[in-house]
Amino acid sequence: MPVLFKNVSIFDGSGSALFPGEVMVEGQRITAVAKGSGKIKGEGAEVIDGKGATLMPGMCEAHAHITYPNMATLDELAAVPPEEHVFVCMHNAHKMLDAGFTSLYSAASSKIRTEVVVRNEINAGRIKGPRFRAASPEFVSTGGLGDGRQLHWDKQGIEIVADGVDDITRKVRLCIREGVDTIKVNISGDNFVHAGQDGVCTYSEAEVRAASEEAHERGVWLSTHCRADKAVRLALKYDFKVLYHCELIRDETLDLLAKKSDKIFLAPAIGANYRLAYHGEPWGFTPEVVEKMDAKRTVEMTVKTYEKIRKHGGIRVLPGGDYGFAWNPIGTNARDLELFVTLLGYTPAETLSAATKLGGEIMEIPDLGLVKKGFLADLLLVNGDPLKDITILQNKDNLMMVMKDGEFWKKPGQPHVNK
Repeated sequence: MPVLFKNVSIFDGSGSALFPGEVMVEGQRITAVAKGSGKIKGEGAEVIDGKGATLMPGMCEAHAHITYPNMATLDELAAVPPEEHVFVCMHNAHKMLDAGFTSLYSAASSKIRTEVVVRNEINAGRIKGPRFRAASPEFVSTGGLGDGRQLHWDKQGIEIVADGVDDITRKVRLCIREGVDTIKVNISGDNFVHAGQDGVCTYSEAEVRAASEEAHERGVWLSTHCRADKAVRLALKYDFKVLYHCELIRDETLDLLAKKSDKIFLAPAIGANYRLAYHGEPWGFTPEVVEKMDAKRTVEMTVKTYEKIRKHGGIRVLPGGDYGFAWNPIGTNARDLELFVTLLGYTPAETLSAATKLGGEIMEIPDLGLVKKGFLADLLLVNGDPLKDITILQNKDNLMMVMKDGEFWKKPGQPHVNK
């Protein structure tokens, strides 16, 4: 049955101001958008009176980790058996829909096939969940970010350990054979695991080139954890599509980013470090630990770098990242929207456009991310105006309706989601 939304304030995703209007949805798509009232005839349609609420596109999480079980340590991830991990992923997919995220771009799976099988089930319509691009686990070098092994204890947490050109080539092929959409490579280190490693490259240029050549030959995108300036330069040189963090870049590298702005996406993923630095003490991140990890400096450098990136203009930057830890749990991802405004200086309209319009672009779905005729009907009905107070999106009770592909996940007036 068609659905007609009346008496709504429309944020269309473009970054423009809200306007009063109506929207018709038929099947999976938006078939009409009109300013004002009484413009769309709704014979035979279910009519939803928004009573002035905001109708906006569903959001995209650009750095999703929906296989993460809200863990306090990486060892907890290693301990989850593959069968149970599929259910962790499914439940987290539901939490993301609850929070208004109808699309996910994965920044790494826990195991090679975990996200692949859940993605396939969602696409087949057998389970509910956001549309998403499934990733490989994080490719790491021996001793790099994510390598939690010890000589006496061989285990896998978030990573695929791969060293040397031949090993990387074979394992990239393996992940692609098993159905991943993206390959994630940790080109640089991180202070979260090893203090002082955020500015260090943990892969050689030959290894980065091998991953790139193999993925591109088989038509698969690459993303990277790249805090170090040299890591960002390698990612740009070898055509990585999605670059995470990047807070240690120099001004010359910023110019390189700008030159490739139509080919890349950035996500600072500031949320996890911010929460760890300022709210992490219940999980052992005491002031002493935070200082040793240089966590507050990481936040400060992120703010300074993305201030430059924002002023430079034209570089596609998306909110989201590293949710799935105990201090930064799945479903609280809308916190990043607030941090984009309060720390990074983006306006609420710019931030929401990044989470919606740019979300469609990073997902490579040209008719996703806008409230526009012909576009896919991924829509939220929000109690309030997020352009005046973007924090209202952090409370799922303010999401009166969540729709994906023209189907209700949560319907106005219903207390429970449709699972």
